[in-house]
Amino acid sequence: MSCSFASNNTTAMIHDNAVASQTIPRTNGVAKQGEPAPVAQPPQRTLPDICYELRGKIDAFLTEDITNDNVLRNVQSQIRVSIGVIEEALRQYGLDHLSLSYNGGKDCLVLLILILACLPTCISPPTSSGSVVAAPSEIPTPPSQPPTSEPVESAHSFHTNKSLQSIYIVSRHPFTEVEEFVERTAQEYNLDLKRYALPMRPALEAYLLDRPAIRAIFLGTRRTDPHGEFLSHFNPTDAGWPQFMRIHPVIDWHYVEIWAFIRHLDIPFCDLYNRGFTSLGGVTDTRPNPALAVGEGASKFRPAYELRDDDEERLGRDS
Repeated sequence: MSCSFASNNTTAMIHDNAVASQTIPRTNGVAKQGEPAPVAQPPQRTLPDICYELRGKIDAFLTEDITNDNVLRNVQSQIRVSIGVIEEALRQYGLDHLSLSYNGGKDCLVLLILILACLPTCISPPTSSGSVVAAPSEIPTPPSQPPTSEPVESAHSFHTNKSLQSIYIVSRHPFTEVEEFVERTAQEYNLDLKRYALPMRPALEAYLLDRPAIRAIFLGTRRTDPHGEFLSHFNPTDAGWPQFMRIHPVIDWHYVEIWAFIRHLDIPFCDLYNRGFTSLGGVTDTRPNPALAVGEGASKFRPAYELRDDDEERLGRDS
């Protein structure tokens, strides 16, 4: 599953709800006899805490000397380019004017992790001689934008921001597993997730009315997705659509590289992928990928990460 806002393209998935707190009956400030003691909940991590932890994992991976795995070596190269794109977007627009299209799918999940890992470095660039980003010639520059009266935020803004702005455009018939995964990860990664059960265009119109400061949106679109063939890292929306810059940091990643990243960094993912789903839409138009079927009965399927061919990724999708 990827996120794309090309003309005539449709996407799906996910929402965010707060968890209600539970209280223990007390008498004069003392818990009643026989009542269970309250379970201590770990404090929710702040956005900077999450970002620094993820940056550490990414940097550690990029310094690994991988000589016997071509896929992981390619992933290291892809990460460097994607980080360059994300950091250029952060410099161009600032965090307050950026959003992420997040639907809980594998591609958007990789993109989310990379964005969060970039936030500390965009505020405090590394001082070591070994940069993890792409060479300047490899980092695309977004098309020039009209000047804005609002300045790009500083380090203070990053450290006071409690969440990353994001949008979830829900499928007409969403999977319960996807809904639950997005709810859980939106809370875990401190996403400020707005949920719209609308078709693509009106959902975007509604979102930009709700968040008028947004000028660009990160998308998990890849080259093999519908309408992804001719996209670049930065593309304005088409005529007739709500106007913003579409940013595609993982556009040139391959299917096996997406899964190698997720599994090597031990990133939790939606359980449907363990059941043979390789591209997630809605309940009525998505089924396990027949290329992963075990035996002739097609009642069991290997996990999504065992698929190798980009061209077979959407065999379980009707749209």
